[in-house]
Amino acid sequence: MALNASRNDLASGALFVALGGYFALEGLKYDFGTPFRMGPGFMPVVLGGVLVALGVAVAATGIGKPDAEAAPAWPWRGIALVLGTILFFAATIRGLGFIPVVLIAGFATALSSSRNSLLAALVVSAGLCVLCLLIFKVGLGLQLPLFGPWLRF
Repeated sequence: MALNASRNDLASGALFVALGGYFALEGLKYDFGTPFRMGPGFMPVVLGGVLVALGVAVAATGIGKPDAEAAPAWPWRGIALVLGTILFFAATIRGLGFIPVVLIAGFATALSSSRNSLLAALVVSAGLCVLCLLIFKVGLGLQLPLFGPWLRF
């Protein structure tokens, strides 16, 4: 007997539930606090719960509506560039500094979509860099070196 449901929606919902449940359970190991005095466990528990609820909703929308077409091919270019960008960011943030790493990571991530041109990727990268500088340097006042020791200016 075949299941009359969208395998894509069920798989997505299950992934959301699994990740949300994991983070919520891990967040319970820390002090929860209150909404006005949040502890370190507050946001992981709340956001994990929201992700679980979203996963249940996504899976529920897939019940009763089977997939009409075959699953598309895996986007290997996007997977490789996004995962590579995460590794690049982690490996070079201290050596290159904030601005070069965000520019390069934003550019590579924007190129992970075949719909973006080189010019669009440059614009996205520059915009992301400015936004990150405003959020982390100006807004939050984090002490981030803009250029690292590997770049001598």
